[in-house]
Amino acid sequence: MHTVMLQAIDGREVRAFVARPEGDPKGCVVVAQEIFGVNDHIRWVIAEQYARAGYLAVAPAFFDRIEPDVELGYTPEGTARGRTLVDALGLDAPLRDIRAAALQVGQGLPTGVVGYCWGGTVAYLAATRLGLPAVGYYGGRTAPYLHERLQAPAMLHFGERDKLITMETVRRISTTHPDMPCHVYPAGHGFNRFGHPDWHADSADTALARTLAFFRQHLAQ
Repeated sequence: MHTVMLQAIDGREVRAFVARPEGDPKGCVVVAQEIFGVNDHIRWVIAEQYARAGYLAVAPAFFDRIEPDVELGYTPEGTARGRTLVDALGLDAPLRDIRAAALQVGQGLPTGVVGYCWGGTVAYLAATRLGLPAVGYYGGRTAPYLHERLQAPAMLHFGERDKLITMETVRRISTTHPDMPCHVYPAGHGFNRFGHPDWHADSADTALARTLAFFRQHLAQ
């Protein structure tokens, strides 16, 4: 794994963590972070889930626009700090960084986006605003943007025991976009966080298999 600097269309620069697969990549997957920054979990995702599956994987450090080297713990203090940062950052800036990652790291490869937590909503917006195939995991801020038209295929994953996202919200999302796969698992929020108490192996494995199948279909060269 190594880092590169991305320059977005607005001239701002952020770091991006890059993991390369063995052999020629099947495509590029841009990973949108949680509210906790590009931490060990996100680096594990790009290396062990997507680079291992054959994709060039890149995770832009969105918070670099506000404060460099932010990695927050899964604590009440970390959660509060992360929410403050994402509220200050907004959603347009991360999308600019995703676009920069697709152009500067993907360099012509078919590119998709996957995001987790807040990044799950960012990923959904990458499908509506950037036209990139996208997968969102437990994106709790997605509902206000359901009026936006999908310009690329998308798929969402949720946990039925999620204390932050109600099943009523999930049903609303699914009803609004009936052609968008919306999967629900017997797990809580953060079920893809390997090594964390929220980790739910069966749900994470099933969601990853579905996500990789999605990218095989929509990032085919």
